[in-house]
Amino acid sequence: MKRFPSKLIKSLDKRVQNNSLRELKIAGEGVDFYSNDYLGFASSHAIFSKAQKLCETYNLKQNGATGSRLISGNHQLYQITEDFLAVFHQTEAALMFNSGYDANIGFFSSVPQKGDLIFFDELIHASIRDGISMSTAKAYKFKHNDIDDLQDKVSRHDFKEDSSIYVVTEAVFSMDGDLAPLLQLASLCNENNFYLIVDEAHSTGVFGDHGQGLVTQLRLQDKIFARIHTFGKAIGAHGAVIFGSKNLKTYLFNYARSFVYTTGLPPHAVATVLAVFQELEKGNSALEILKANIQCFKSELKSAKIDHYFIESESAIQCAIIPGNENVKKIASKFQEYNYLVKPILSPTVPKGKERLRFCLHSFNSKEEIKSLVGILRNALKEI
Repeated sequence: MKRFPSKLIKSLDKRVQNNSLRELKIAGEGVDFYSNDYLGFASSHAIFSKAQKLCETYNLKQNGATGSRLISGNHQLYQITEDFLAVFHQTEAALMFNSGYDANIGFFSSVPQKGDLIFFDELIHASIRDGISMSTAKAYKFKHNDIDDLQDKVSRHDFKEDSSIYVVTEAVFSMDGDLAPLLQLASLCNENNFYLIVDEAHSTGVFGDHGQGLVTQLRLQDKIFARIHTFGKAIGAHGAVIFGSKNLKTYLFNYARSFVYTTGLPPHAVATVLAVFQELEKGNSALEILKANIQCFKSELKSAKIDHYFIESESAIQCAIIPGNENVKKIASKFQEYNYLVKPILSPTVPKGKERLRFCLHSFNSKEEIKSLVGILRNALKEI
């Protein structure tokens, strides 16, 4: 086998020295407090069966899409699902992508143009950053959830009359679990004719009366230029969708390279998405149970007097800051002893000194499991 490049070996050695080398492990069996399957749809037999029936109904008993959506892969369920999602999320149009990463890469690499400016929250997801890095527009970050800093950054830059200003945030931040100040951001952007883009990956299925997301819960859907929703979290499926105007949809399937140059999702994957959203539309008790579990967890933290370790969050993501890769890995191992699945988040995924335990709450977690989890954490914190 050909010799591995020395520069790459040094990079791997650096990760080993920093105790931050990632490993691919088979997902374990135990009490799940680490997955994004907030509503339990990923393992739902009912959803699986319903998706299969949808494929049979529309005579789509095939394993693959057979090509890109612009050639042979645009099967009937795509149109049905996109139309359903647009109505469900109260928007003009929807365009599905193969993943949240593909959606963000496709949008940010193609929509902002040369001469435009992008202002993004410093904690946005890596997929958004990667997309922005491929854009010909200039980009600047602002302090996390800081409207004043955003205004200050914008005021420092001159831009031409035909320039567009894009402001980018997440509804729920994936590594902190806190919420963006969407009301203030929407007001600022509308007053100044800026274009607000919101990634709703972790608010999909969790916020809103039926899980439509935080934007719809706040009734801001008409003030947002684009919303990116992913299906790999609470929806328990695969893929993503971008919501916006019909013009935006047409532009994206003409210019977003991650859409144009890839094979479409197979019919069963699209049918699964439709089956889940049909379930959410009619009302699903899992959403209310999840909300109750979030409040139970927060209450238990206060009772145990360890809530000061946590970032304030009303979402399904609850994070305890425990500085140091070694410390956070040590505490995570304590949960494994009790067969509780909890993942440490290490630097460089998060900044050094901001290492953390990231607890993901679900509708299928029992109150007893939550109380036990907090007890394990309280005792483990005493040992560091």
